[in-house]
Amino acid sequence: MKIRGFPAGAFQTNCYVVGDAAGGDVVIIDPGQDAAPVVRRILADEGLTPVAVLLTHGHLDHTWNAAQLCDEFGIPAYIHPDDRPMLADPAVGIGPALGAMIGDEKFAEPDKVIDLVDGDDIELAGLRFSCDLAPGHTRGSIVFGLEAETDDGPVRVSFAGDVLFAGSIGRTDLPGGSHQQLLDSIDKKLLPLPDDTVVLPGHGPQTTIGRERASNPFLADLPGAGPGSSGPGGTEHDPSAEPSNSKGRHGL
Repeated sequence: MKIRGFPAGAFQTNCYVVGDAAGGDVVIIDPGQDAAPVVRRILADEGLTPVAVLLTHGHLDHTWNAAQLCDEFGIPAYIHPDDRPMLADPAVGIGPALGAMIGDEKFAEPDKVIDLVDGDDIELAGLRFSCDLAPGHTRGSIVFGLEAETDDGPVRVSFAGDVLFAGSIGRTDLPGGSHQQLLDSIDKKLLPLPDDTVVLPGHGPQTTIGRERASNPFLADLPGAGPGSSGPGGTEHDPSAEPSNSKGRHGL
């Protein structure tokens, strides 16, 4: 399996093209602003055929080019129904202040949209993706899981969107965001994964569950965090300590 990733657009959102081999089928994950030309070049250079677009959530910096690519190649977009309204009306997910940056640009759903269901496995391009609902950044944030074969054996890969970053977590100050809910999602859906699970986030460099469990300051009080810790569970949180934009330099 090969994962091709690159940052795109003003928000440097990571877009991923995932498939088994050159000349085969691939899945496009989070084609944000200005991602389409790079995706087309990858497809052409490697003789790849896209079969679907997977969206970790509905924020515009992750969906900007989704309809364009879906309709061009006649493929569906997969998104959780709680975030689906943002495809046609991105402002509902970012609020009026940030919504002003859209200007007069018009958005619409792709011709074919498939709703994701928490706990489902979907088979695309010969790969099996797990779908775990992880609300907090948005109500419909999904973490996609995949088992990749490597020379050292199988490795779990998690496409985390804006749920978890290297050394940080997603912002929760936009409509539908909840800091406590995001922490609970990370504790229940991500921290139970093996330490060597590779996390491919929506912004910034890749990381691992073990690295974030041991050193991510936003996770320090979670039951599943800390060196050698694992396991799901909630946590109590002091609202006065909640940052308004916990991911700082990252996008929406």
